[in-house]
Amino acid sequence: MKIVFTGGGTGGHFYPIIAVAEAVRKIARERKLLTPELYYIAPHPYDKRALFEHDIVFKASPAGKIRTYMSVLNFFDFFKTGWGIIQATVQLFFIYPDVVFSKGGYASFPTVFAARILRIPVVIHDSDAVPGRVNLWAGKFARSIAVSYPEAIQFFPTGRVAHTGNPVRKELLTLVREGAFEFLKLDPNTPTLFIIGGSQGAQRINNVVLGALKNLVLSYQIIHQTGKKHLKEMEITSRVVLEGSKYAHRYKTFDHLNPLALRMSAGASDLVISRAGSGAIFEIAAWGKPAIIIPIPESVSRDQHRNAFAYTRSGAAVVLEESNVTPNLLISEIDRIMNNKALREEMSKKAEAFARPEAANAIARELLAIAVEHESK
Repeated sequence: MKIVFTGGGTGGHFYPIIAVAEAVRKIARERKLLTPELYYIAPHPYDKRALFEHDIVFKASPAGKIRTYMSVLNFFDFFKTGWGIIQATVQLFFIYPDVVFSKGGYASFPTVFAARILRIPVVIHDSDAVPGRVNLWAGKFARSIAVSYPEAIQFFPTGRVAHTGNPVRKELLTLVREGAFEFLKLDPNTPTLFIIGGSQGAQRINNVVLGALKNLVLSYQIIHQTGKKHLKEMEITSRVVLEGSKYAHRYKTFDHLNPLALRMSAGASDLVISRAGSGAIFEIAAWGKPAIIIPIPESVSRDQHRNAFAYTRSGAAVVLEESNVTPNLLISEIDRIMNNKALREEMSKKAEAFARPEAANAIARELLAIAVEHESK
C-alpha cells in the first residue's frame, strides 16, 4: 500500500500532512493492514526531521507560483511548473501509489496533475474558509474532499465533500500543565498570556506588544514566540521598555517553541493572541483556549482574514484588525476578556466545539479505504 502526500511549502500545509500520516500508520496497525509506504512530493522537504521521524520518503518536484498580477516571474514559473509536471508524472509512475492526498497550494499542482494523467485517485483537503485555486480545480475530479471550515463546502460538488476540521498533530492535542510553570519560570498564581507570532514572527504584533508591555506586566505574565528573526530585537527593546520595572521578569521571549514547549505554553496560558493561519487557529481551538486573533491584512492575505472571521463567528475568539490595533486597544481587549471569567469559560467551550480533533483520523480512514480498494483491483 502506497500513499503520496503533496502540498504547498508552508507549515499550514505541511504539518496537517504529518498529522494525517500519523493517523494512517495508527489505523493501519489497528486494522492489521500491511505497513503503508508514505511519500511526500513537493519543491522542498520543509521539515526533514519530521519526515524522517514519520518514515516519509521525500521526492523533489519543482513548481511555479500562479500569480494573478503581471510579473516577469510568471514566464519563468510557467516552464518551472511544466517541468514539475513531467518530473511528478515520472515519480508517480514508478511509485504508482494507491491514492494521492493533496493539501493544495501551488506546490501541489504538478503532483495532482500527474495523478490525474495516471488515473490515480486523489483526495484533497482545504484549510481555508475560501478554498485556493488549485483545490478548486482539483475538486472537480477529486474522489473525496475535506474542508476545515463549513463555509468552504459550498465551493465543491455536493456528495463528495465533508467538513472534517483541520488535522492537528497528535502530540499537540494534549496540553502539559504539570511542570509547565517551573519549566517556563512562571508564577502559577499570575494570569498568563501566550502570544504566537508564528515561525517567522509578526513585526506588527511585536510592535504593538512592546507599546503595551509596561502596562501588561502589571497584571499578566507573557510568553511570546517572536520568530527567529525578531528575537534579538525584541529582547533588547523589551529590556529598555521594562527597565526599572519590578515585573520585568514576567515577560518571556522565545524564537521558536518545540512541540513540548508549545504544549507547556498553551497549558500554562489563560488567553492566546495569534495570527490567523488555519494551523494556528485549529491548534488554539484544540487547546480550548479563548483567543484574540490578529490576521494579516486582507490586502496581503485574504485567507487569514476570512479564516479569522469564520473562527470568530463560532464565539471562540475576537478579531482585531491589524490596521486598527494599538497598544491601548490590545490592553483593553485583553482586560475585557481576562476580567470576565464567564466569558472566558464560554469562549473555551466554543473553541472545543469548533476544534474537531478527529480530523486527521477521518481523513486517514478515507485514504486507507481508497488505497485498499485501489490495491485490490
